[in-house]
Amino acid sequence: MQTATSARIKVFWQPGCTSCLRTKEFLTNQGIEFESIDVHNDPAGLAELHALGARSVPVVALAGRYTLAQSIRDVVKFLDLKTKIMDALPPAQLVAKLDLVLQAAARFTRQFSEEHLRAVFRNRNRSTGGIAFHVFRVAEMGLEAAQQIELRFESFDDLPPPQWQGEDIARFGESVRERLLAWWQGERDPTLAYTVPTYYGKRTMHDVLERTAWHAAQHTRQLMLILETHGMAPQNPLTAQDLAGLPVPDQVWDR
Repeated sequence: MQTATSARIKVFWQPGCTSCLRTKEFLTNQGIEFESIDVHNDPAGLAELHALGARSVPVVALAGRYTLAQSIRDVVKFLDLKTKIMDALPPAQLVAKLDLVLQAAARFTRQFSEEHLRAVFRNRNRSTGGIAFHVFRVAEMGLEAAQQIELRFESFDDLPPPQWQGEDIARFGESVRERLLAWWQGERDPTLAYTVPTYYGKRTMHDVLERTAWHAAQHTRQLMLILETHGMAPQNPLTAQDLAGLPVPDQVWDR
């Protein structure tokens, strides 16, 4: 186990955050110890995060410095780890995976009652309907990035209009899927090697598409978990094969 500097490593996170869970799992799998700080339930931890100069999570901090942990590659570089990161799937495969995810999320959304959609699940202040909307908004933000519209952290907090019901959210998701397929069909650079602006720096569109696909997939896995918690079997659930090649966390939800 790597312990020379691990006692000084801190991970700032919040429940339900897919990148937070992935970051903590990665460090644990590397045998790296760290202090886990839940900024959603720890006001002092949130103040410490802000004192560092960070406004979003996950953050990995060491000796007064920090890196935004949206990319595991950034964490590897920040901690100077000798770790090989799995290569991203080719863009066409990522689009196909995201297509499956969006179809599944719309399908699952229609299974919930309106009461369940408006209820908060476990320990995060986001309703089930908000999670479903978030899946589709994540994909929409990926499409916006391809148009050089900056990927902003604050946009991940976007909520559906209060009058929307499950059918409205599902139809929104289907419209995003249609736009995804139309974008890919008309994309002039199928390698997606061009860079786009994000709140964690300039990234290739290929990188952003990979993050979009696994991020949306992880929250769709959460919808499956919520259905099962309410005693409902997800209709045509996502399988391990559907998610193969996407760097989703091992766990579905971080308690």
